[in-house]
Amino acid sequence: RIIRATDPQVDESLLTGESTVVEKVADALPETSLPLADRANMVYMGSVVARGRAHALVTATGMATELGRIAGEIQETEQPRSPLQRRMARFARIIGAASVAACVIIFPLGVGLGESVNTMLRTSVALIVAVIPEGLPVVVTITTAIGVSRMSRRHAIVRTLPAVETLGSCTVIGSDKTGTLTENRMTVQVIHAAGRSYAVTGAGYDLDGHIELDGEVVRPDAGSPLHTLLLAGTLNSEASLYMVDGGVDVYGDPTEIALLVAAAKAGVFKGDAEEAFPRAGEIPFESERRFSASYHLSGDTGHILFAKGAPERVLGMCSDSEGPDGPGSLDVAQVMTISDQLGREGLRVLAIAYRRSAGEIPRGMEDSPGDLTFLGLVGMMDPPRPEVPQAIAGCQSAGIRVLMLTGDHRSTAAAVATRVGIDADDRVIEGATIEQLSDDELGARLRRSSVYARVEPHHKLRIVKALQERGEIVAVTGDGVNDAPALRAADIGVAMGLRGTDVAKEASNIVVADDNFATIVAAVEEGRVVFDNIRNVTFFLLSTGVAVVIAVFVSVLGGFPLPVLPAQIIWVNLVTNGVQDVALAFEPGEKGVLGRPPRPVNEGIVSAVLWERTVLVGMTIAAATLLFFLTDFYLADSPLEHARTMALTTPKIAATRTILQKPSSRSNPETISDATTMVFMSNSPRRGNQPVRVDDSSAISNILLLETGPKYLTESAHFIAIEVGEQA
Repeated sequence: RIIRATDPQVDESLLTGESTVVEKVADALPETSLPLADRANMVYMGSVVARGRAHALVTATGMATELGRIAGEIQETEQPRSPLQRRMARFARIIGAASVAACVIIFPLGVGLGESVNTMLRTSVALIVAVIPEGLPVVVTITTAIGVSRMSRRHAIVRTLPAVETLGSCTVIGSDKTGTLTENRMTVQVIHAAGRSYAVTGAGYDLDGHIELDGEVVRPDAGSPLHTLLLAGTLNSEASLYMVDGGVDVYGDPTEIALLVAAAKAGVFKGDAEEAFPRAGEIPFESERRFSASYHLSGDTGHILFAKGAPERVLGMCSDSEGPDGPGSLDVAQVMTISDQLGREGLRVLAIAYRRSAGEIPRGMEDSPGDLTFLGLVGMMDPPRPEVPQAIAGCQSAGIRVLMLTGDHRSTAAAVATRVGIDADDRVIEGATIEQLSDDELGARLRRSSVYARVEPHHKLRIVKALQERGEIVAVTGDGVNDAPALRAADIGVAMGLRGTDVAKEASNIVVADDNFATIVAAVEEGRVVFDNIRNVTFFLLSTGVAVVIAVFVSVLGGFPLPVLPAQIIWVNLVTNGVQDVALAFEPGEKGVLGRPPRPVNEGIVSAVLWERTVLVGMTIAAATLLFFLTDFYLADSPLEHARTMALTTPKIAATRTILQKPSSRSNPETISDATTMVFMSNSPRRGNQPVRVDDSSAISNILLLETGPKYLTESAHFIAIEVGEQA
């Protein structure tokens, strides 16, 4: 608790996410239940003093501090299982039940039809092996590991393996503003001087930008209104800017740093300016004054006073305005109109003025100097990162909703949201409002509002949990300590790597190495590719297993010899499938994968359409297997071992041909007919050297279900043998 204050200003962005420094006072506040960002007479561990002095009384230490409270929330928050883990658990239960059901049906049926108990026992065990895709856990691990490698090449560092797929499943991204959507560096955006409006390009502390007028680069001449304004912002400053190893190192108040960077873009540097105009005195900024000023020697006998501060305060000290041809009349109303417009755009506005005097500097500094000449207005803000608008548009096209969760002011949050493409309108919700809402009311607001301002860590945590309770898969991005509880509670937490705190990184699943929001979109794409490959592997393994189960079931029911032996079934599952399914893990992905909406939350590894397709493909492969087995054994009078070899080879050829289809065909068949055609075209008959394409799945089914007579069966077998030979 501050008990004595001399204009202290504190950077609390680590705790609140507010992008500007906060002025502190020693006065008692009228309310006792203010949000953290509005407690003007308190300072907190983890914040940084930007300027001024204060004496404070320690009221809490350790876990009782705000930083400690956040640490406690992190410890108490359990990270949920990833969507992939939940889907795999549900899939395992389905497969387990199916394998048991197959054994319960086939074992007594086989014994009842004359097969020995020993044979049927071994067959039942082999069928369990056939139904259960033993290679799936290995392939899932390989697929996600490949995803980790691909993501690292796109600057996303994965800390937990399941996170690879989770980001591709997310339906909502809750993003911090400061340092994630924005640069976390105050930057001058616009300058109004001498009746002209100048745009300042570049973001952050990069000096590659320019000052432009109507799209053309401007290098102000010495003595011009623009040059004098930049000189005033440079000299009336306690901040410092240094060139270090080709980059820029800065120190001081973010607002004053922004003025130094803007001046440097026009070739005005503080070191040169101080040599030309040495400082001789100053009026420090105080909350009551709302401006600061500095005196500088000019020539042998004169001096210059430069002042900057709140527009209404500085204008009150001015008697005229600097124009292109010298001082002229000052239109206060017009200047305030421009200032208000810049404020509505989310800019922080400063007014700058000066006064030239021929005499000596006053011995006692003026509390309110007068007779100043108004130079202009400077509008600055923490600007959005250049890549963010396009990245958010990419998220929206992928069906992912983006929310802004910030501790900054309502107007600033709305302005930044509008710039980056997040729908703000008039539905910005503040943390104080969230405190008053019930869980149901908050859930209803979450469907309509995308921007949340003045929120504290526990507000973010509550928003994340409310979204999860409504079936959303939530990703949270952030870089500060205040983001850590939400990062941990989310289905996937994404921390910024360059400017992110260690606490945020430890609470996250993925670290974005380049602090680029577009990297998150790239990681979403990779996550979707990983899931598609896992689904393709699952389909491949299941269709083969279903085919073997159906073939054995029909053989037992029809009184035929078993087409495959238990040892052969195990060989197929553990050896041959184990090579082919790994190949699917390396699929690069389909084009336009980001154009698809997110998968339904309750959809499993195998969707309803894919289950139908799996059964259909399994039935077809089983029919083909029995076709060759029975034809070879009964019609060709081959030995049983030879016929079983034919039966063993058939599903592998069919499965291999399935793998060679385009990924889009495997992943997203539009209809059952499409899926059937895809599988059976590999076994289509030929006329001469041209394949006969059969687009009607019912016609193919008729062929494979032995409804066309013995003559065609022999020809069909001959054609397929030719097809296999050509493929080999």
